[in-house]
Amino acid sequence: MPQPKRRHSKSRSRKRNSHNAIKPRQLAKCTQCGTLTPTHVICPTCGYYQGRTLVEETEE
Repeated sequence: MPQPKRRHSKSRSRKRNSHNAIKPRQLAKCTQCGTLTPTHVICPTCGYYQGRTLVEETEE
């Protein structure tokens, strides 16, 4: 199996890996209660998603 003839420099490797950084979660306001929630996720406080309530609040 062929092997590389020369070692890659740090700058060359870092340029290639520059797109591998972890990006922060995209947050959006819930239209019902106004809390910040991740996009495309049911709101954990009120259970609202895409114009309707999907999870009813239960009191124990």
